[in-house]
Amino acid sequence: MNNLFGCQNMVDPIRRILIKHPKNAYQNQVTVNEQSPLLNYFGIPDFEKAQADYDHFVELIKSSGAEIHFLPADDTISLDSIYTHDPCVVTNGGVILCTMGKKDRLPESAAMENYFQSIDVPILGRIEAPGTLEGGDVVWIDERTVAIGEGYRSNAEGIRQLRELLGNLVDEVISVSLPHWTGPGGCMHLMSNVSPIDHDLYLVYSRLLSVSFRQYLIERGINLVEVPDEEYDSMGCNVLTMAPRKCIMIEGNPITQSRLEAEDVEVHTYDGSEISQKGAGGPTCLTRPFLRSVS
Repeated sequence: MNNLFGCQNMVDPIRRILIKHPKNAYQNQVTVNEQSPLLNYFGIPDFEKAQADYDHFVELIKSSGAEIHFLPADDTISLDSIYTHDPCVVTNGGVILCTMGKKDRLPESAAMENYFQSIDVPILGRIEAPGTLEGGDVVWIDERTVAIGEGYRSNAEGIRQLRELLGNLVDEVISVSLPHWTGPGGCMHLMSNVSPIDHDLYLVYSRLLSVSFRQYLIERGINLVEVPDEEYDSMGCNVLTMAPRKCIMIEGNPITQSRLEAEDVEVHTYDGSEISQKGAGGPTCLTRPFLRSVS
């Protein structure tokens, strides 16, 4: 593997990561006030507090030793651009640009393309309409196996195109049906219900997992840590793994945190009231790791 990119797993140490500060995604309180209702946010973020909370989040990432890259401001894209995980998928062969299922987010892939090209990370391909795909639906089980959530954000045609683009980079692409849940206006990704914490340890919300996929994980020898019902809406299942059994999660999910710590997981927390919960994007959504490696 080269030292510029490659991210076909979700637990090895993050070496390079792309994020977007709210000062560039939100720009100002007036923009936040105007766009939040249009984007189906659960509330209007406070611009000043969002920046302070995000600074703490960045410090947690820095403490892991990861090389941090920041997407610049762009007037053509919305507040949602703070969630850098979704507009692309990073493979060992380059970046695959997504066509987002949320129409308001369609322009974000172009910003991703421009940035990655500027740092010499190649573009492997793109998902073309009528295919849709969002990064939050992509869960790497291992370097050669990837699961894709099929729902309102990623459709069967998008998954077919992704399988074709991946080619011999993978052995297996698994399509996982997602539930209706709150409908097409909500945000339901496969990663809403599954967060790999180690190669043999996943955090899950089993109530919203298909029986076949849950059994598949168990058959692979993966131990499942369950998120309790009362901590699902507070995004207890959305956890960013910085390295095996070292993760970042939103504060205020004490049961989930204690269950992870019982599995010898090092847990760091941040205030997600403005930057995560109002826009339905946890620490995984806020980040696009593009190099993970053990050395």
